[in-house]
Amino acid sequence: MTALSWASVAVFLAAYALIATEKVHRVAAALGGAGIMLLIHATGAEAAFFSERTGVDWNVIFLLLGMMIIVGVLKETGVFEFLAIWAAKRARGRPFRLMVLLVVITAAASALLDNVTTVLLIAPVTFLVCERLALPAAPFLIAEAMASNIGGAATLVGDPPNIIIASRGGLTFNDFLVHMAPMVIVLMVVFVGLCWLLFGRRFRHDPGRAMEIMALDEREALGDRTLLWQSLGVLALVMAAFVLHPVLHYEPSIVALLGAGVLVAVTKVTTEQAIAEVEWPTLVFFAGLFVMVGSLVETGVIGELSKAAVEATAGQPELTTLGLLGVSGVLSAIVDNIPYVATMSPIVEQLVEANGGDQALWWALAFGADLGGNATAVGAAANVVVLGIAARNGTPISFWQFTKYGLVVTVVTVGLVAPYLWLRYLL
Repeated sequence: MTALSWASVAVFLAAYALIATEKVHRVAAALGGAGIMLLIHATGAEAAFFSERTGVDWNVIFLLLGMMIIVGVLKETGVFEFLAIWAAKRARGRPFRLMVLLVVITAAASALLDNVTTVLLIAPVTFLVCERLALPAAPFLIAEAMASNIGGAATLVGDPPNIIIASRGGLTFNDFLVHMAPMVIVLMVVFVGLCWLLFGRRFRHDPGRAMEIMALDEREALGDRTLLWQSLGVLALVMAAFVLHPVLHYEPSIVALLGAGVLVAVTKVTTEQAIAEVEWPTLVFFAGLFVMVGSLVETGVIGELSKAAVEATAGQPELTTLGLLGVSGVLSAIVDNIPYVATMSPIVEQLVEANGGDQALWWALAFGADLGGNATAVGAAANVVVLGIAARNGTPISFWQFTKYGLVVTVVTVGLVAPYLWLRYLL
């Protein structure tokens, strides 16, 4: 690697260390790192702001912005209070049952929607129900973020890296259902067990609060019914457009912005009320992170690491597939998995052709990138969004608080995928 490559690695590691140790605010660390990358010419304005491969992913930024506005309008209707009481009553006020219910809903929704959209919708419900039952919200939010990443791996539209892989590999929606979804179901069953080991044993059931919850009528929480139906109608159209992306060919960011615009235009909610729930620090943090990671792509660092890993296993299909799974899991825990997959997919395409069209490599890349995002607080977009929402609601989750659980979940889930790939494709 060149001197500039090493300099970009040093800047990235320094910024990452500041984020992990929380010596400075993560937004300041990300923006500072991005600024230094531009200063040393590791990237430039063209690459940082306009390149689809190495720049700020504006699709992610505007998807988040649009969905945050929609969620802000929905909060005015009382629908999240309704869902919180409904969920608590179904769980009969028992904390672990509630966690299982929420993570299963999150995983299922993430298979059909973008996982960031899912956590934006489920987080307000979580805060309200935890407040009702006097439970700490952090364990629920961490579990939901991880469930969204696992559930999103099941389908082509569930996680952005899957869309990149499908495009490069010529894979269909049904291919992901056949090859990814069965293992994702197994992983979710295991994840529920991990939730018990990591969180559930420390929960305490409060019979008094449970009885209070059971006595509530969730319908009383609903306010303006007209606003509710308008909001739900727009949200349903947005969700349908997400699912129909392969047919309509509208990017999720465009759909979210159109939905937000329509909702603000046709309802009585003011612009100020609509944008009050926007997590501006989270959006800025993402922008800085994208520029830093794009600099590593621009200087060839990620490409060199990927090629070195592939060359080390050349000529050995089993080692190549399992090595790709492991490397993807590790690198996706450190850098955003979208630019990583964008960089790695051309290399995997060549390997697939060299191995007679063996598509096991595509599934190794998808599983590694999707599941590796659970390892750290900045490994996946859903994690970053959850941490931002938690901080805004007075329940900050530190980098290490998330990561100490995320590492366990990632090691277990990626470890289970390895024998699955071996038995199904390599044996």
